[in-house]
Amino acid sequence: MVLQLVTGIVLAMRFSGHASISFDSVIIIYQDANYGWLLRLVHSTGASFFFLFLYLHIGRGLYYGSYVYPELWNIGSVIYLILIGTAFLGYVLP
Repeated sequence: MVLQLVTGIVLAMRFSGHASISFDSVIIIYQDANYGWLLRLVHSTGASFFFLFLYLHIGRGLYYGSYVYPELWNIGSVIYLILIGTAFLGYVLP
């Protein structure tokens, strides 16, 4: 999670959200910025691993029966939905 935050902040410092140049700023990050390709690769791969570990955590909770505590399960479900929303917004940003 910390790696995602650090790489996301560094990438956001070079990204331009204006509609006409947003794609070009992604290309500039990838080709012209020092180790921009590595930052982008670490960020995208880290997101995949983050959700893999999240699904393993949910599977462990299902296996051990954590759903019998509805208030705890509901809080986890809300956190999960927030994470999905954040990931979707980060994915469609460029």
